[in-house]
Amino acid sequence: MSDLFEGLKAKLNEGDRKIVFPEALDTRVLGAAGRLAADGLITPVLIGNIEAIQAKAKELNVSLDKMELYDPEKYAEIDAMVAAFVERRKGKATEEDARKLLLNENYFGTMLVYMNKAHGLVSGAVHSTADTVRPALQIVKMKPGLSKTSGVFIMVKEDTKYVFADCAINIAPNSQDLAEIAVESAKTASMFDIEPRVAMLSFSTKGSAVSDETKRVEEGLKLAQEMAPELIIDGEFQFDTAIVPSVAKQKAPNSPIQGDANVFVFPSLEAGNIGYKIAQRLGEYEAVGPILQGLNAPVNDLSRGCSEEDVYKLAIITAAQSMEIA
Repeated sequence: MSDLFEGLKAKLNEGDRKIVFPEALDTRVLGAAGRLAADGLITPVLIGNIEAIQAKAKELNVSLDKMELYDPEKYAEIDAMVAAFVERRKGKATEEDARKLLLNENYFGTMLVYMNKAHGLVSGAVHSTADTVRPALQIVKMKPGLSKTSGVFIMVKEDTKYVFADCAINIAPNSQDLAEIAVESAKTASMFDIEPRVAMLSFSTKGSAVSDETKRVEEGLKLAQEMAPELIIDGEFQFDTAIVPSVAKQKAPNSPIQGDANVFVFPSLEAGNIGYKIAQRLGEYEAVGPILQGLNAPVNDLSRGCSEEDVYKLAIITAAQSMEIA
């Protein structure tokens, strides 16, 4: 696991990435921000009442010297931000709506990212996933050509790394969704120095069973191959075909993937969520994530049960993502 993050840290350049923390008064968040600033990895951007943040930092013995602090209620450029928000929402929010919403730390922080005053955002230690993701979808929005964000986990055990997707967002992805998830997950894999070999998973291998579910995966594969013909991507595979060479040789002898897949696209959120937790709890893999992908700028969601270390690591991932997107 240390190698995974050492590689990402090496890509960061002395704090030139600014990452927003809308939950600055949370002890875990402020502690992680202090470490990130002290290590020279990123410039933390803290949102909230500045006096309260300063008092909390003093209590925790955290230096704020290498950080930026913003109070939504006292922001000098609020008029410009309100105007940008109204324009971005294209008639879905009035100026009055905007002024109310931008008092919310997540909306305010996401606007800082949209207005290029920061490179990414990490939230969720206090807020729900919906509270974190909704402003991102409304303001940052999806990359051109993509329709939905998705959430991946990097599964790590000693020197072995896999990408599992989508394990966090889309309950019942259609074929287009699966294709987008596959291509974006390959990009995420590359960020972690994983040469992507993408397997589209099902309960069927190469037509061994036929149903609406298998046809959806088969069509998703075709779309993904059209979107990114340079990728090594195949399916539909049962998991053992994707990961065991002897099974692949028997069930899919002509596939470019011969039991050596490292990016796994699950056919549903149900399957993905169960799959990563089996690997985590029975296989003793460490699950890093969820990492959201497909947005114009990185916004990542913490668990409300997260630790300071989780905040620290997800901020590093977010900063690295921002460099890939840029």
